[in-house]
Amino acid sequence: MKKISIILQYHENLGYSPSEMDQTIQSVLKQNYENWELLLVDFRGDGVDNPLLSKNPKIFHLPGTYKNQAQGLNAALKKATGDYVLLCQNVNALIEFRLSTLECFELVASRNPEAGMVYADYLLIENAQNRKIIHLLDHHEGRVRDNMDYGSLFFFPRQVLQDVGGLDENYEAAAIYDLRLKVSARYRLVHIAAKTNGHVYSIQATGKKFNVFDYLLAGKAVQLEMEKALTEHLKRINAYLAPGMNYHPVEYSATENEKFKKCMASIIIPVFDRKDFIATAIDSIQAQTVQNIEVLIMVNGGAADSTIEGVKPYLPGGKKYDSNKPAVRLFIEDINNLGFCFNKGLRHAKGKYYIQLDSDDRLKPDAVEKILKVFESDQRIAMVIGSYEVWKKDAQTGEITRMEEIPVVTHDEWTEENGRNNLLRINGAGAPRAAHIKIIQQLGGFGMNDSPNCRNYGEDYDLVLRMSEQYRIGRVWEPIYEVIRHAGGTDHSIDQDTIDRNDSAKDYMRLEAIRRRQKINRQK
Repeated sequence: MKKISIILQYHENLGYSPSEMDQTIQSVLKQNYENWELLLVDFRGDGVDNPLLSKNPKIFHLPGTYKNQAQGLNAALKKATGDYVLLCQNVNALIEFRLSTLECFELVASRNPEAGMVYADYLLIENAQNRKIIHLLDHHEGRVRDNMDYGSLFFFPRQVLQDVGGLDENYEAAAIYDLRLKVSARYRLVHIAAKTNGHVYSIQATGKKFNVFDYLLAGKAVQLEMEKALTEHLKRINAYLAPGMNYHPVEYSATENEKFKKCMASIIIPVFDRKDFIATAIDSIQAQTVQNIEVLIMVNGGAADSTIEGVKPYLPGGKKYDSNKPAVRLFIEDINNLGFCFNKGLRHAKGKYYIQLDSDDRLKPDAVEKILKVFESDQRIAMVIGSYEVWKKDAQTGEITRMEEIPVVTHDEWTEENGRNNLLRINGAGAPRAAHIKIIQQLGGFGMNDSPNCRNYGEDYDLVLRMSEQYRIGRVWEPIYEVIRHAGGTDHSIDQDTIDRNDSAKDYMRLEAIRRRQKINRQK
């Protein structure tokens, strides 16, 4: 029977009272696996006396003035004598071991000698009435997001932790993320899945609703650490693209450029049942400072879609029609497939550039003008990403107001030097996006739910990844777009199954991108 070193953390900022941590310690004492030791890293200096710590010779209290989590955990690793190390992320969540937690981890690790880390599904206890098993995703090389959930218990062979050098004490926030990436670059990560009552442990925590803007609130310093950890990982696995590497110019003939003088940009809007919003979107296009543009409305709800009535006034003969304003072209489809709508729109587009606008959002008046200036600044720029504000529509009054608590979304992750590498870490590709239509088509267009797990989600993420591998991405740092949140929106209040499916869709795209980048680097 191999020995397991369990590492728990005492912290002054526990998400629960220190006395409650006795529950975790008691659950360790009850284990039906006897060959273990418990190392308690106490970040509170000398710590607080606890009878449980002095009565059991298998429990070791390690108080200290550690500068960060990584230093404290490394101190515990130096004291550990086990064949395996169970690292507990218990600062924010109270963990309770089941009777067979240790033995279950040990048996799985023994069955998988090539594994560098084992993680497991767990029971989340939000309150007495709300208890649910959290089913984690299986690991693969494309799972490089910094927000992917691997649970709160990580089981390592101690030799693996020694091989990767333990935790990097230069990180204040990214040490665990960096450790997982380092281990995954050399070893398998094995997942213990659960069915009814099959969870390996439980945690008590308040459930948090999904928020697409969480990353904005994490802080710049945290984001930079996470970016550094990912960048180093990509270098380890030969998937890092150096600044300026593999860029190509976008070239046009004189005939093509002459044609585009009549229409520089096509705004393509797939839409389903947005009668109350579509006029706002169209008005924002027709108010642009650049007028040689067009909008293609791709209604995908069929002939009965209410959006059609909202578009008709802008068509010839309609009360809002003005031949001096950008043309509005209506296409009616009955297949709700975003990629199909975009790709059909591209076939009919007259413009040189595609510009993004969702049916329930709007462009700032100088949006197109600013985008075109960036394209004109460098032939190697195939895509431009802007910045946006978040607004909200009152369900009762219809009033649209700025959400001041959310800062302007500038997508700082899109730096000139490292943006295309950092894109692999985060789910967003930036907005609004604009691109050369000919390059979009050369790269295969938008996804049409023909990639694993895609259901009208991430149809352009793979396209942005591919484009950034061959062309420069330009930026507009001022807000040129207004995202309007409302009760019928699809970017919030998402259930966990949908989140997991969406994450899996983009993780698969990341996997393919990593393999393409490795090929690029082999050929350089």
